[in-house]
Amino acid sequence: MTRKNLQILIAEDDAVARETLAEAFSDRGYKVLEARDGEEAETLAKSKSPDLMLTDWKMPKRDGMQLVEALSKELPIILMTAYGNVEYAVLAMEKGAFSFIEKPIDLVKLFALVDKALQHSLLQKENEQLKERLERTALRGIIGSSLAMQEVFSKIKQVAASDTTVCILGESGTGKELVANAIQSLSSRAQAPFIKLNCAAIPENLLESELFGHERGAFTGAEKQRIGKFEQADHGTLMLDEIAEMKPELQAKLLRVLQDGEFTRLGGTKTIKADVRIICATNADIEDRIAKGLFRSDLYYRISVFTINLPPLRERKDDIEHLAKYFLDQLSSSLNREFLGFSKEALKAMRGYSWPGNVRQLRNAVEYATITTGDKEEVSLASLPREISQTAGAFEEKKNDAATPPLSLKEMEKQAIQAALKRSGGKKDIAAKELGIGLKTIYRKIEEYDIK
Repeated sequence: MTRKNLQILIAEDDAVARETLAEAFSDRGYKVLEARDGEEAETLAKSKSPDLMLTDWKMPKRDGMQLVEALSKELPIILMTAYGNVEYAVLAMEKGAFSFIEKPIDLVKLFALVDKALQHSLLQKENEQLKERLERTALRGIIGSSLAMQEVFSKIKQVAASDTTVCILGESGTGKELVANAIQSLSSRAQAPFIKLNCAAIPENLLESELFGHERGAFTGAEKQRIGKFEQADHGTLMLDEIAEMKPELQAKLLRVLQDGEFTRLGGTKTIKADVRIICATNADIEDRIAKGLFRSDLYYRISVFTINLPPLRERKDDIEHLAKYFLDQLSSSLNREFLGFSKEALKAMRGYSWPGNVRQLRNAVEYATITTGDKEEVSLASLPREISQTAGAFEEKKNDAATPPLSLKEMEKQAIQAALKRSGGKKDIAAKELGIGLKTIYRKIEEYDIK
C-alpha cells in the first residue's frame, strides 16, 4: 500500500486541530483534503473520491453521524469523538463507520487505525474486482442485452451463492448448459467436482447405475464395482440434463435421494451419503408431462425450488446480431482468417428467421457461412444456409403482395426442418445436427408438423 497514492479527507471545524492532523498525515506521505464543516466534507467526498474520511462528531451543517449514514458505503470513515461519547460512536459503527477514536487524539493510535481501515478497504475492493472478473468469466458466451437475458443474468447471480436446487427450462439450443456452468463457476463449490449426466443419452436400464453406481455382480455384465455420478459429485454439483426423459420408477428413487441425501449402490446394502447440489435442465413441458402421468409432481416441486427460464432466440431478436458477431469473431480466431462482419441483407435475414434450433443453430449457421466467405470479405446473404437466406426473399414477396398473409413462426420452422431433411437425404440425425436441435426434438417436430 503506497501512501502517496492515497487521499485522506479530514473533516474538522476546529482550524488548529484540522491543520495539525493535515500536517501529520502529509508528513507520512498521504494526500490530504480538508473540510471545515459536514456539508463541505460531503461535497468533497463525492467530487474527489478520497480513500478514507476522518471526521469530527460535532460540526456545523452536518455532523459526523449524518456523514456516516450518507457516505459509509462509499469509503471507510473513522469518527473522532470527545471523551464520554463512546456510546454514540458505537452506534455510528453499527450504522457503517469503520471505527472511532477518542479525543485528545493519540497520533500513534490514529495512524495504526487509519492503516488498518485502508488495508480493509483495499481488500474489499480487490474482492469486488475479483468477483466482477469471476462473473465476466462465468457469463462469457451467454450473450444478450435484451430484458429477458438481463433477467437470466440476474437470476444466475442470485442463486449461485446458495446450495438451492435449480431447474433450467428452455428449448433445445438456448444455452442451458452454459447457464449451469455459470452457476457452478460462481458458487462456493466452484473448485469441487462438477458432474454432468444427460438422462436422455443413457439407456433406461443403465441410468440407475450411472446415477447411484453398482456392486460387482449386481446384474449381468457387472464385472466390477462402479461409482455413480452422485458419489463422483460429492461436495460438488451434479447436472441432470433432460431430466424429463427419466422414467417414473427412477424418478421415485431420485426423489428419495434428494430428500435424504442417502442412497445405496445397485446390488449393495451399504447406505452412502453425498453432499451434492443439483442443477436440472430440460426442454420439455414438464407440466404437460405431469398431466400425462409421465413425470412425478412431487419430484418437480423438489427440483424447481429456483427456476430459470431461457427465452428462445425468436423472442430476443435484438440479441441475434450480437450473437452472430460473437460467433464470427470466435471462428475468425480459430480459422486464422479475418471476416468483415455481416451485410445488411444477411443481418435482416437472420433477424427474420425463426431459429428452431435457437442459439446453437445460429452458431452452426455462422460456421456454415465462413466456409463460403473468403478472407477479408463480408458475410453476405448468399453465404447463409438456404433456409435462412430464403427468409429475406419470402419477406420481400409478402411485402409486395399485401393480400398474402406472412408466414407464421411454425410454418417457417416446418420449412426449415423440411429443407434440412432434404439436404441430408432424409437422415434425421444429420438434419438435427445442422439445425442445432436434439434427435428427440426433431422426431417430435416431424410428428407435430406431419412432415412426410
